[in-house]
Amino acid sequence: MEQQVNKKTPNTGCYRCSYKSSGDRHKPGFVFTADFLLLLPEQVERQWPRMRALCSVGLFVGLLHLSSSLLLGAFNIKTFGDTKASNTTLMDIISTIVQRYDVVLIQEVRDSDLSATKKLMDHVNKGSSQFSYIVSEPLGRSTYTERYLFLYRQASVSVVKSYTYDDGCESCGTDTFMREPFVVMFSSKYTALPTFTLIPQHTSPESAVVETDALYDVVTDVRTRWNTNNIVLLGDFNAGCTYVSSSEWNQIRLFTDKSFHWLIPNTADTTVSTTNCPYDRIVVTADMLKGVVQSSAQVYDFMANLKLSHSLALAVSDHFPVEVKLT
Repeated sequence: MEQQVNKKTPNTGCYRCSYKSSGDRHKPGFVFTADFLLLLPEQVERQWPRMRALCSVGLFVGLLHLSSSLLLGAFNIKTFGDTKASNTTLMDIISTIVQRYDVVLIQEVRDSDLSATKKLMDHVNKGSSQFSYIVSEPLGRSTYTERYLFLYRQASVSVVKSYTYDDGCESCGTDTFMREPFVVMFSSKYTALPTFTLIPQHTSPESAVVETDALYDVVTDVRTRWNTNNIVLLGDFNAGCTYVSSSEWNQIRLFTDKSFHWLIPNTADTTVSTTNCPYDRIVVTADMLKGVVQSSAQVYDFMANLKLSHSLALAVSDHFPVEVKLT
């Protein structure tokens, strides 16, 4: 943000202060400008300290306007581990996508020692330390495990608390989720709701109906544990095409209970490949909906936006991110 102060504008007998910026976080090419032009009494020099104060207020309002919403995303980066993290081209693209968001959930993180995560943070924070992260333990029923990874812009949000949902005994075979949710509460000064809780989920495709339905129980647990209903559920639910048929939706309480709002519809396509499936979703509670910018939820087509070839986009991931603005 650049502030300009000119003591006197030509031929007007008035004073001007202006602030401007080039580029909105979410819409490249956007330019935000504003001028304050105030007519003053003849003894203008005595009033100048007050004018400087007004200019400062104008600058603050401009900054507040640019920060009045947060962009939340969920991105399944296919098999994100050391191999992908060692590819500079792919990491540059992934970093560009991540930097779009204030908070982003990354799924399918195959990173036992967090070495790939640290490389990602180095790329994302190149030149500045804007982002921090919170990550789950490796989750899974066998030697194949994944982590849930949240990257967040430190100037916009803070982590309040977190926990891993207990879905039963894995060794006994009575647990519900292949990768149980790692629940995180965030706080922000820039949102209508002072705190919001994110429940991530990457379902097993073969169990998509059962696991998506069981997210209802996770919401109940969060409400009891933290006394909040400002809740967002997000991630690769595999909730579409052959994994959830039209006749199976009535088995999913998160869908039949109309106090939940599915912001990414069944008509969406969240896949980079030639399939047309709404696997990735964002679902909010009724209370959380009050903190959502209306009609802001969408699929982010990074292939088109970054002008990538189809083969290069698929090398990044077979999924597009889904996103929504919080106000």
